[in-house]
Amino acid sequence: MIVAPAPRRLELLQWFGLFGGATAWVLQHGGLFALAVARCNPGSAVWGIDADVWKVVLTAGAALVALAAEAAAVSTWLATRGIDESDAPPLGRIHFLSVCATAGNVLFLGAIVLDGLGSLYWNPCLQA
Repeated sequence: MIVAPAPRRLELLQWFGLFGGATAWVLQHGGLFALAVARCNPGSAVWGIDADVWKVVLTAGAALVALAAEAAAVSTWLATRGIDESDAPPLGRIHFLSVCATAGNVLFLGAIVLDGLGSLYWNPCLQA
């Protein structure tokens, strides 16, 4: 029999699992766009920063956060797997949201990887 941690700790894991991957993707997407646009600015050439390296670092960091959010969602699901979604709150809600987060983080991890790969090939500075 698995002994579930205190509901407060489970709730914190549940919320990180639910919003961690989405937040990582949003911040990565905005950061990648800012890096791509900064490359076009003549003033940023003075800094000598390789934008592609920063894009890879940003993508890897976001992927690590999404993987940590997935681990939090799975551990929350495992801690509440004997509980039905219709059970009394907070454990029923925690179990339901952990199932949603487990599926959602896989999608956000895919979006992070594809966004990172696409940013390496996109150059907004070229005239069409």
